[in-house]
Amino acid sequence: MAATPALGLLGCGPRHGSAQARTPVYFTPDEATFIDAATQRLIPADDLGGGANEAGITTFIDLQLAGAYGRAERWYMQGPWPHGIDQQGFQLKYTPAQIYRDAIGRVEAHCRQQHGKPFAQLDPAHQDDLLHALEKGEVDLGDIPAKTFFAMLWQNTQEGYLADPAYSGNRDFAGWKLIGFPGPRYNYVEDIGKFGRPYEAPFVSLVGRDPSAYLRGES
Repeated sequence: MAATPALGLLGCGPRHGSAQARTPVYFTPDEATFIDAATQRLIPADDLGGGANEAGITTFIDLQLAGAYGRAERWYMQGPWPHGIDQQGFQLKYTPAQIYRDAIGRVEAHCRQQHGKPFAQLDPAHQDDLLHALEKGEVDLGDIPAKTFFAMLWQNTQEGYLADPAYSGNRDFAGWKLIGFPGPRYNYVEDIGKFGRPYEAPFVSLVGRDPSAYLRGES
């Protein structure tokens, strides 16, 4: 599936309990189940590391939609809202939170109509087929273009997988371990001349080596 460029739209999410298990703030339980299933197909676990579920992507997206990003607080939302071309960027009157809620409901209705079961209960092949159909704009989501929803979901999934764990994604540094990024250390002076040698310092977040403690409010 084609990646979309990160636009830097997400803001810092609030601290809401443990990063390991948390009741959704914005998503309903059924919506969270859909996001769990869809994002795990976009970034599945394999021999190289954990996938979206292991990295806590649903928690990351949920907190973002419950905050400023979900409300589009930093976006121009006064209209007009013409049907523009892709190069013109976002052209809808709906906030990200509204897009997710409406689109997920319509995707689930489509799955029940076509397969008699929700997305999370489809086999992986059918899940992939539906995600590809969304990417191509081949699923009717009413006022929300399927391409727009897929692009937003895919972008937010990537952001959650690679963001600092302080934002409740990238759990246990899953994304950074995969790409070999040790984290934003304040000083690399002693390592500048060590070309070609493994960097053996532990992974670190903006909030330290144990982001889960920060998310629990213990630091």
